Amino acid sequence: MMAVADASPLNRPIRVLVAKPGLDGHDRGAKVVAAALRDAGMEVIYTGLHQTPEMIATAAVQEDVDVVGLSILSGAHMTLFPRVRALLTEMERPDILVTGGGIIPAEDMEALEAQGVGRLFGPGTPTGDLIAYIREWSAANIHS
Repeated sequence: MMAVADASPLNRPIRVLVAKPGLDGHDRGAKVVAAALRDAGMEVIYTGLHQTPEMIATAAVQEDVDVVGLSILSGAHMTLFPRVRALLTEMERPDILVTGGGIIPAEDMEALEAQGVGRLFGPGTPTGDLIAYIREWSAANIHS
């Protein structure tokens, strides 16, 4: 069965960059998310393991993505999410949604949201929740 293109208000698929920042070498979850987003009709760029925030932000701008999804299991979420958000702003792309997931305490999720990071997802979250969130964000924030 072929996925139907997930057209955003720009009449093109939503473009998502999925990245694994830092030294964490476990990328199974990121690959599952990337496949689910692709199956939902989104264009997905997966950057692979051990990406620096600078590499991620640069790739996001070069690929002209709408969303950056970070997968962090290392405990460095309070450093990595804000750094990617700040770099995208410095690169004049504050419009890119920074979201993601991993093992992140609820109070840290709230603190990151207050810093401009989008909704974050914990282990075991159905991929449909992430897909719905990205589609809703896209409908509300991407204008033709």
